Order: sequence, then C-alpha cells, then structure tokens
Amino acid sequence: MSAQPAAALTAIPGTPIREVAARDSTLLRREIQEGAEPLVIRGLVAQWPAVAAARNSPEALLDYLRRFDSGVAVDALMTAPEVRGRVFYREGLRGFNFVRNRLPLSHLAEQALRYAAFPEPPAVAAQSAPIAECLPGFEADNPLPLADPSARPRIWLGNAITTPTHLDEWFNLGCVVCGRRRFTLFPPEQLVNLYVGPLDYAPTGAPMSLVPLHAPDFERFPRFRAALTAARRAELGPGDVLFIPPLWWHHVESLAPLNVLVNYWWHAGGAPVGANSGYDSLLHAMLHIRGLPAPVRAAWASLFQHYVFGAGPEVTQHIAPERRGILGELPGAEEQRWRALLAQRLLQKPA
Repeated sequence: MSAQPAAALTAIPGTPIREVAARDSTLLRREIQEGAEPLVIRGLVAQWPAVAAARNSPEALLDYLRRFDSGVAVDALMTAPEVRGRVFYREGLRGFNFVRNRLPLSHLAEQALRYAAFPEPPAVAAQSAPIAECLPGFEADNPLPLADPSARPRIWLGNAITTPTHLDEWFNLGCVVCGRRRFTLFPPEQLVNLYVGPLDYAPTGAPMSLVPLHAPDFERFPRFRAALTAARRAELGPGDVLFIPPLWWHHVESLAPLNVLVNYWWHAGGAPVGANSGYDSLLHAMLHIRGLPAPVRAAWASLFQHYVFGAGPEVTQHIAPERRGILGELPGAEEQRWRALLAQRLLQKPA
C-alpha cells in the first residue's frame, strides 16, 4: 500500500531532477565532487547481487540479506495505520507519531513482508543502520566506487513510509535496492519558504518542514507555494541512484510493500561523518550572536562573510604565510590545538 497515491505527484510543480548516464564515470565523479546540483543516475548499481535478488522477489532479497545478518539489533520505528506511514509529530508538536524498537534487520524485513497482506498496514522501518555492524560482508559484495573512500554505507529498510522534507549536511548517494522511492527536493535557498520546525526537536533528528507535501495548507503556509515552484522530483527503482548535495531539503516516499535503500554520506573534506559539523557552528552562532542588537548582528554577518564564506585573496594576501594562523593551512597538530581551545571556551560558563 502506497503512503500517497501515485497520481499525487502530478499536483506538485517543479522540474524533474537531471539524469546522467551511468557509463560516464569521469563526468559523474566531477559533478559529484562539485556538489552543486542533484543528479539521477539510472542503473548505476543494477549489477549489485542485492539488486538482482530484489528483482527476483522481495523474498529472494530477504534470503540474500540473511546471509550477512549479524543479528545485531538496529533502530526501528513503527507508525499506526491511520497516519499512512508519514513519520511526523503528534498534534501540536507534542511528541512523535511513532514508537521505537530495536531488532535484527532480517526480522524487520520479515515483519514488513507480513504486513503486505494487511489492507491498511502499520508502517515499519529501519533508518540509517550501519551496514558494517548489521550486514558485515554486504559492502564488499555490493561495492560503489563512486562514493568517497571515507563514506560508510547505511541501510534503510521498511514498507510504505514517508519521511517529510528535511536536510542533511553531507554529500549523499542513495542507491535503491528494492521497491520504489519518490524524491522531492528543494534547493537550500528555499529554507524561508519551507516552515521548518524546531531545530533541536525533530522526529528523525534532522530539522523538518511542517508542511504536508501533498496536502499543504496555503492559508497557514502561504510561502510554500514559492517552494513548490522550485521543487525537483524523481522516482527511482531498483539499480537507480540519486545524488543529493549537502543541505538540499528532501522529501522521501517509499512506495512498495518492501523498500530497501543503501546510502553513502561523506563530508566534502573527507572527515568522518559526525567529526566535523557546520550545524554545530550554526548552533554556537545562534547562542552567542542571534540575541544581539540588529546593528551588531549585521557587523558579525560581515565578519562571517569575509572570513568564513569569502574565498578571495583579499582575506590573506596581505599577511605573511607564517603569520596567518587559523586563516592559513593548519597542520594536524595545530588544528587540534584550535579545536581544544574552542572546546575549552564552550565549556566555560558565562559570568
């Protein structure tokens, strides 16, 4: 059972996500490294053994996954049938509309397949389970050379479930193994039109739009009309891959009785995911700058624009290289010294 009628996509304006040929690996690598625009790459992982099993049947895929299942419990969630698989808040943002559980991945897949016989099933899903822990050996059997070497694959498995519009701060390659997934993306500059909920209280941990994509209340969310005109959309099947650049908002609908996606996240600089976070910097700035008078905030904006977002030679060309400090290239030990200094300052209580 689909979380939304297939025809609902026709009501969403915007443009299809650009598609590129899987065979043009040089072009793909360059475009992904630049990370400016989303891309659909049809058939990039069509030769994966996991995809071949899924094309045979969902049950064949489950048998394939059992070969690797370590038995390690993964984080899972379940929604009641009446919410039709949409992971969200409860009314008035008072809690979330799902319950959490932990169980081995193949057990969750069995559960999803059992629910396929229900006329109105609950939705169940494992989201972002590290493959190295729950399916050791899967990555070697299903490689993706296009992903950055620092990226470690994660698996998303469940029945028909919808994750509302949210964002991640990393490069993202999503590979559909089983089922079908519908993606609706919004560029980062549409933030003001998406009516994002609390930054520190979200159903999946990532900030999330409060607007239902297929049934928007334009009286309550009038600017969402502008966001829809900028939307990008695509529907992917087994073997297809979607590249989502950092900080692009994405709404994801899993449409089949069993859906499996493997994704790869990585930082532009190659640091492990979670090691460096621009989001931490955002929170820090909100704590220390957001409450200042408007002229002072504007002055800080100028500093950020110059030192953080400026890339021209005017930032450092007038300073001798050996005196550029944090403005220059930092050896590992010096970078760690700055991090330790910042951590110490963050721990200091305000007077």
